[in-house]
Amino acid sequence: MTTLRLYLYLAICFFTLAPAQAESGLEIRIGSKKFTESVILSEVITQHLQTNKISTVHRDQLGGTRLLWKALVQGELDIYPDYTGTIIYEILQGEKVTSDPEVKAALARHGVSITDPLGFNNTYALGIKPSTAAKYSLQSISDLRQYPELRFGFTNEFMDREDGWPSLRDHYQLPQTSVRGLDHDLAYKGLEAESIDLIDLYSTDAEIAYYQLAVLEDDKSYFPDYRAVILYRTDLLERVPLLQTYLDQLVGSISEAEMITMNSNVKLDGHSEAEVAQEFLNVKFNTLSKIEVSTRFDRLITTTKEHLFLVSLSLGAAILVAIPLGIWGAKNSTQGQIILSVVGIIQTIPSLALLVFMIPLLGIGGPPALVALFLYSLLPIVRNTLSGLTGLPIDVQESARALGLPPAARLKMIELPLAARSILAGIKTSAVINVGTATLGALIGAGGYGQPILTGIRLDDTGLILEGAIPAAILALLVQWSFDLAERTLLSPGIQTKQETSS
Repeated sequence: MTTLRLYLYLAICFFTLAPAQAESGLEIRIGSKKFTESVILSEVITQHLQTNKISTVHRDQLGGTRLLWKALVQGELDIYPDYTGTIIYEILQGEKVTSDPEVKAALARHGVSITDPLGFNNTYALGIKPSTAAKYSLQSISDLRQYPELRFGFTNEFMDREDGWPSLRDHYQLPQTSVRGLDHDLAYKGLEAESIDLIDLYSTDAEIAYYQLAVLEDDKSYFPDYRAVILYRTDLLERVPLLQTYLDQLVGSISEAEMITMNSNVKLDGHSEAEVAQEFLNVKFNTLSKIEVSTRFDRLITTTKEHLFLVSLSLGAAILVAIPLGIWGAKNSTQGQIILSVVGIIQTIPSLALLVFMIPLLGIGGPPALVALFLYSLLPIVRNTLSGLTGLPIDVQESARALGLPPAARLKMIELPLAARSILAGIKTSAVINVGTATLGALIGAGGYGQPILTGIRLDDTGLILEGAIPAAILALLVQWSFDLAERTLLSPGIQTKQETSS
């Protein structure tokens, strides 16, 4: 088997071994943000619709407001829960809407409808440790003006949104400059460790009581109401005429105390969002429904299939594209530098940014993750293919020409076999990097080993983090060992000896 046929064979294997991922177009796709309350509310919606014989799928922990809103407008999602303050100041910022009729009219222009509030208000607040409040005599947000040395830690979304830190700072004329963005769930740990002094809270967070935090009074009435509501695509009513009736059944059904309890059951007591949502619906609507709780092994099988799908398909496509690009670049030095520069620039783009860039073109889920991983896999293969071909000994190249072989025959019979080890090393490097980078696909609903890692970070559950991190590390090692074995068994001893002598 020639080297070229070997690579084609490997690429075909990557494609054929990838498990198929297909989603039914009849399922209603329900999304949630990457904080616990949003996941719980989406589970409540999902299970409530399922109880009414509507096929649904929950795409959980997808990211922030903008990501879910774009996915809803583009038709990648059908339903997700949000909050009135977020809708007015983040989604519809610039449209100058305030009243409920104005909000409904503005959303309708985007093809989106909104339910009445679900029953509770989850507004922003600022929290500190009681010892800090006592030390500086802090009772209200205005009191913060006297202590510019205080260190603030806000959620990344709060750092940038219109109703977040910039306008809060101006509203209260706050002088603090040590302000950093971080994950909401990690902020509580930072506050407990005293690496920061103040964080933003959601008023229904279970951690407020758990950490016995002091909540500063919003004495200048900055924060608006953030009443929980459900956003859904208006055209969904054509597919499911009774959908609005079912969603309206949830209106006014969740009190603030009930929401805090559900958050606590997940964050502090270790129950899953699905179990908590089921218990709420059974009590509130007497549904007597039961859900199947997946075991750790079941989750491992699912995430492994998803991760293999992302890695194998993206790497297989990269092999088919990158090797020809490397050959082309080796035969044309000027074009080779251009090719290396382009794939090198792609490699410098932060992986999360590249994933987000793909969403407007490909939506959420597997497709944008596959394209991003494909692009990240190109550089090592292109570079090693090009360097392997251009680095062949001069005497070998001259001998090939002296034999009178045409360029295509020289490439197939001499140059590619001699460069095979370098090319295979590039593929191995791409594969190992791909395994790790694929964990970020969970941020846009692509699944894989990143899913339990994200959930574990959100719930401060080391077991869940390891559930994704350990298999990802093992898979990376298996990939590396597989390519090492392929190099020893598939490359002829003569080529290996020749390359070792040359090096």
